[in-house]
Amino acid sequence: MGDRDSLVSREIPFMKLSDGASSSLTGPPPPLPAPYYTMADGRAVARFAVEGNVVISGGAGTLGMSAARALLEHGASGCCLWDLESTLRSSQSDMLALAKDFPKARVFGVAVDVTDSIAVAEGIQSVVQTLGSIEHLFCFAGIVGVVLAMEMTDVQWRKTLDVNTTGAFICAQAAARQMAKQGKGGCSITLTASISAHRVNYPQPQVAYNVSKAAVVALKSSLAAEWAVHGIRVNSISPGYMDTILNAGEGSIQLARESWATRNPMGRMGAVGELDGVCVLLASRAGSYINGADMVIDGGTTVF
Repeated sequence: MGDRDSLVSREIPFMKLSDGASSSLTGPPPPLPAPYYTMADGRAVARFAVEGNVVISGGAGTLGMSAARALLEHGASGCCLWDLESTLRSSQSDMLALAKDFPKARVFGVAVDVTDSIAVAEGIQSVVQTLGSIEHLFCFAGIVGVVLAMEMTDVQWRKTLDVNTTGAFICAQAAARQMAKQGKGGCSITLTASISAHRVNYPQPQVAYNVSKAAVVALKSSLAAEWAVHGIRVNSISPGYMDTILNAGEGSIQLARESWATRNPMGRMGAVGELDGVCVLLASRAGSYINGADMVIDGGTTVF
């Protein structure tokens, strides 16, 4: 009864919202400097310019690497790719090519297990020591499990949620703490959800994955509400089926691919690179008033 009685006298923290004043971290972006505001092509470039440094978890994977290239093309001054050590090794040639193509930017990788809060904190420290600051975080790290619900073990369930949901939170929290410490605003965090957060996939059973991604959408909304006052926008992207190695193969995978295509108004999976535009949008001036949004990029799959 003592614990129950204490509930009525407890004090709970309240989140703080910004007042939106021009002097706050959530004010509108400042006017473009000359000559941008007098030139149409200058304004077009500035609108989608990515300023500052970017961290991408799962960055050595196909989609993370593609997003990294796009963000660097739009002006990111530094880019750190977080991934498992084994993935960084297997993607070393791609990382070297990325660094070679952008000699004015600092591009490097750090081995980080997103489920390990100590490793993530050390990853943040490494980025700050190398680049000086963090302005944008993209969370691409994730795993997929295709298991019938009655046959799934609790270990399989927990691992999927630990990587996809808890891992996203750990990375976002660590990055947000650094961004708030910097105190200059203009920061963004983009989580990766999925169409699986919005509908049941077919024909493959993947209840843990679906739940983990639905949780990411809810996580995005909660963090967007809490962290806007610090000048941090939090959004998520919900990709449809993307044509990567994770969805490649023969046999049952091929049958699944055919099913996915026939249930899509555009009749195909997403190609590598078709997420990049939204990533640039969310990290640029063009996305300065986008907060708490989930951007579905699926060719229309979820309209059915």
